[in-house]
Amino acid sequence: MEHEPPRKWMDHLMSETQLKVDKTGRRVKRMFGEIAPKYDRMNHLLSMNIDRLWRKKTVRIVSPVDDTPILDVCTGTADLALAWCKRVKGNVDVVGTDFCREMLEVGIQKKQQHKFGNRLELLEADTLHLPFDDETFQIISVGFGLRNVQDTDAGLREMTRVCKRGGKVAVLEFSHPQWQPFKSFYGFYMSKILPSIGRVFAKNSEDAYKYLPDSVSEFPSGAALMERMESAGLTDVKMYSFTLGVVTLYVGTRQNEDADG
Repeated sequence: MEHEPPRKWMDHLMSETQLKVDKTGRRVKRMFGEIAPKYDRMNHLLSMNIDRLWRKKTVRIVSPVDDTPILDVCTGTADLALAWCKRVKGNVDVVGTDFCREMLEVGIQKKQQHKFGNRLELLEADTLHLPFDDETFQIISVGFGLRNVQDTDAGLREMTRVCKRGGKVAVLEFSHPQWQPFKSFYGFYMSKILPSIGRVFAKNSEDAYKYLPDSVSEFPSGAALMERMESAGLTDVKMYSFTLGVVTLYVGTRQNEDADG
């Protein structure tokens, strides 16, 4: 169901200069490189497989309109990119980009086993410097990756740049549940239980599953992220809340003409 939230900043919003979580490219790349072999298994375990449903809903809500290619940035092991391939039944080219080679290598193995994997191209590329011409794709998506981009606003601008006029930019990301008592339970799970499970089943030098809740708590959500998307050049930004507010899908449209045109 579509929601139009009040235009106010969320409780946990901090400016980019106030962020405490280390999101430097070198740190993020090393962290995901270490957990790549166990990344999918941990995602399904920690979300109780609901992450599959979130991606399925995303590709259903953001519907392709023609045969113009689709881009998934921060694609990781290509789960969302492959969901697009299934959604379009191999009739549209899909491109997935990520700057972590180890994650892409897992994605390459998965696409080779996918029914429509031959229509997916995986490229090593940084979301802050996408190697594509302006207005190349009808949809640009990012699933649980935008908060890992060192400069959120620059990442959104780059995604908007490669989106064709009238196309969609879709951001699927963790958010902050507001309904009690679920809000308290979720906060405890994210801050205490999830990091402990991560240390047992996916031990790594960067403590990735402590990074996850820390990065979520500091990342803008709700109206705050909608405003950031609008500042990047997107219009008619809407948000769709999944699973009691655990995850939110944000969808914006690239305007058909420049603001001054």
